[in-house]
Amino acid sequence: MYLSLLVTSLAFAGSVTAKQCQNFTVPVCISARNGVFNIPTLQGNADATTFAQNLTSIRGNFTQEALLGYATVSGTYNISAKFCKPDVANGTRPTVQVLTHGLGFDKTYWDLPFNDFNYSYIDVAVDQYGFSTLSIDRLGEGNSSKADPLNILQVPAEMSVLYELTSMLRNGTLPNVPHAFSKIVHVGHSFGSALSYLLAVMHPTASDGLILTGFSQNGSYLAATVASWDNKMARLNQPLRFGNISYAAVSGAISMLGSSSSNTSQISSSLAKYNISLGELQQLFQTTDLGDLIAGAQPTDSPHQADLPSGYLTWTDAGSNQFAFFLPDFFDPSILQFAESTKFPYTLGELLTIGSGPPMAPDFKGPVQIVTGRQDSIYCGGDCLATGDPALASIPAKSKMAFPAAKAFEAYIQPDTAHGINLHYNSTAVYNVIQRFLNSQGLAPS
Repeated sequence: MYLSLLVTSLAFAGSVTAKQCQNFTVPVCISARNGVFNIPTLQGNADATTFAQNLTSIRGNFTQEALLGYATVSGTYNISAKFCKPDVANGTRPTVQVLTHGLGFDKTYWDLPFNDFNYSYIDVAVDQYGFSTLSIDRLGEGNSSKADPLNILQVPAEMSVLYELTSMLRNGTLPNVPHAFSKIVHVGHSFGSALSYLLAVMHPTASDGLILTGFSQNGSYLAATVASWDNKMARLNQPLRFGNISYAAVSGAISMLGSSSSNTSQISSSLAKYNISLGELQQLFQTTDLGDLIAGAQPTDSPHQADLPSGYLTWTDAGSNQFAFFLPDFFDPSILQFAESTKFPYTLGELLTIGSGPPMAPDFKGPVQIVTGRQDSIYCGGDCLATGDPALASIPAKSKMAFPAAKAFEAYIQPDTAHGINLHYNSTAVYNVIQRFLNSQGLAPS
């Protein structure tokens, strides 16, 4: 299907050698109709568990039970962004991809520094296909402004950020990017896909194309996901990154421990007295929340978000991370440890509003591609091909009905991949699938 386009793309890829990127902060004014919820302030991890129990109960719709009404929220927030473009311009009509990450990540999901950036989506999109990209830290995450985790950080407010940034790109008013883009594509992952979808619903002409990764409109398995996370307050799970524990004090203690335990044979001998091996101790720190307790202790660790409010949550440990995002035997074990130590939190407001979007985007006329790993547990229950209907190729394919006016629709199922698509061995293969789809729909840079 894409043979001729592939030849053209590969020929073009040879002329592009490197990307030019800049990081900056954008003040964004938002206005959104958010929900007002009757949720008490969390006092500890037990309250986080109680919230998850209520949210996942089949007795009713907890979001509706807790909803008191609606209120317009507004304000100006700083959004951390990274803009990349090819080092050599090709034509006068570049295409920019707006990249929005999901829960538990920041914008580095699209440009992972792990293993010398071998998993970078941006490298493929920019260096090999000549697209420009704008990746952002969603409001409340990474280096963007923090906000109230219940009343502000909800789907409507975060979609408002996406819309305002898109308008700046369209009008040529985005700071540090002096170009008005006539071709803008929105690429999301998971929660970021939900925001991109809602953008197409509320502002159907804002985007020229949608790529929704880690996505379907089947929410049957979200409760199981929330339960598997065994939610904790982020400030208690990774206190060095998200709490207010003294960095200097903990770093000093770790340094003392390191100096007193540098002799591996001595450690092994001491552990043997308790029938514990050095390998078992390593597993204890890598696969339980003990490892999370010391995340952020190294100077090279990801930036701290110190003293977050209690409404910022996270999953418990690497096991919870693997259950939701990884397919065993198809990822580097080290990338799981990397992902756990650099994870970012999600909020009460996000969990309460994640399913708030309308079921259809009737006025969106651009092309749509849904890209989901076959073994995605969050949106497919572990097998996206298990539809129970011979006429339905995959669970994500059912979303074709949500885009009746779309120029084109494709549901691509990536084999041997779970929800965290960019973290698997075969991630770059799916990156190429996405770029070729965009090229086939007339959205290549020109």
